[in-house]
Amino acid sequence: MKLSILLESLGIREGFAETEIADLAYDSRKAGPGCAFFCLRGSAVDGHKFAGKAAEAGASVIVAEEPVQAPGAQVILVEDTRKALALMSAAFFGKPAEGDIQVIGVTGTKGKTTTAYMIRAILEAAGHKTGVIGTIGVLMGEKLIQTDNTTPMSYDVQKYLRQMADEGCRYCVMEASSIGLRDMRVYGFPFQVGVFTNFSEDHIGGVEHKDMEEYLSCKAKLFSLCKVGVVNADDPSVEGVLRGHTCQVKTYAMDRPADLTGSGCRHLTKPGFLGLAVDVAGEENFTAEVGIPGRFNAYNALAAIGACHQLGIPQEAMKRGLSQVKVKGRVEPVPVPGDYTLLLDYAHNAVSMENLLTTLREYEPRRLIVLFGAGGNRPKVRRYEMGEACGKLADLSVITADNSRFEDVNDIIADILVGMKKTQGQYVTIPDRREAMGWCLDHAQPGDIVVFAGKGHEDYQEINGVKHPFDERVVIRELLEERGKTPQIV
Repeated sequence: MKLSILLESLGIREGFAETEIADLAYDSRKAGPGCAFFCLRGSAVDGHKFAGKAAEAGASVIVAEEPVQAPGAQVILVEDTRKALALMSAAFFGKPAEGDIQVIGVTGTKGKTTTAYMIRAILEAAGHKTGVIGTIGVLMGEKLIQTDNTTPMSYDVQKYLRQMADEGCRYCVMEASSIGLRDMRVYGFPFQVGVFTNFSEDHIGGVEHKDMEEYLSCKAKLFSLCKVGVVNADDPSVEGVLRGHTCQVKTYAMDRPADLTGSGCRHLTKPGFLGLAVDVAGEENFTAEVGIPGRFNAYNALAAIGACHQLGIPQEAMKRGLSQVKVKGRVEPVPVPGDYTLLLDYAHNAVSMENLLTTLREYEPRRLIVLFGAGGNRPKVRRYEMGEACGKLADLSVITADNSRFEDVNDIIADILVGMKKTQGQYVTIPDRREAMGWCLDHAQPGDIVVFAGKGHEDYQEINGVKHPFDERVVIRELLEERGKTPQIV
């Protein structure tokens, strides 16, 4: 593609030599002949320092915020290279979101993934092939591409949107993380609908957000990028997330007046799963049955219904999609050869753990057993809070490893126990996660609900900078085979 076409998206029409651009790159290790390299500033690395290396690799254009040494390449200065990357990436891939595929964005502290997959289930039930970009990865049909971030870099977002459109997807549901919004990964294209689930403390400190105000302001950016915003009117932060919005606003709620309301949330138990039913009124009127338990998932269902209503999706597709929705690693049932329930969930902090365990407690299990750990190189307060939450809400906690990263797992467990010992909760510590999972399978009793928390959709354990294969579904199957047991398929 000609450089002039790409620069037109930035409003630059002169001051450069025309050339053909073969690709765009923001990592100098991926720079190649004829590419345009973008110097991005990060918390630890400044891409301006690698402009020369990119030029040596053949980059013909360097996009930078300050003069750089890049022999053989022309340097184009812009105010913000992240913004430039977003706009030029959209142009490079033919602006897929401006006619070829409609994008629905979902932001919030919790519920992004579940809501995104609920929306996808409804759209697919209506006959529309739909892709997903989010925590679990990039889903196109049955193909799942693993990604490092909930919201990939803008270049990759545009690349995936183009691939989805070319493969016949009419819609893409995208998790718009606060970091992704802050770093302009979703800048430069229209969202047909933006969804706000909820807001609570998370992602504060380190390389994330400096405080809650910044965290909220980043989430609010979605509502200046979308045409219609569908927001949770029950959440205390809804006014903050709409500050500066430019979209039409639609609301959903369980406790307050709204365009779409839910009531009568109740448990739904059928062979093979725990679920819920909720009566929907307002812009849609029907009873939604959802194959995922929990009041918070009633909110997620309302969000999905609200978004799909704005897209003109028929009610029957909403009913069918919600009844069939399954989300990998989100209260995901795993078949076991016993009269107990085994679930996998991504809950990895106190808020998500409290929501999960409170919900499961409502199903009146004989015992509620939770296996969990905590991530290394993260604020210790999260560990204290998780320990305390599980100690209060579970009958038994099995404390083990998660992604210990560059910390000793025993040190992490010691931090969890600081919170656990504030409670009367019973616990055992088994540092090896595989061994801990086997212990749970051996000690589960009829009527128990057992939750393996923290990994969810992840298929690895990160230890000392290395990601080791560790898909809990595979591990469970292996552990059962070692014990001569066959899981019940329901």
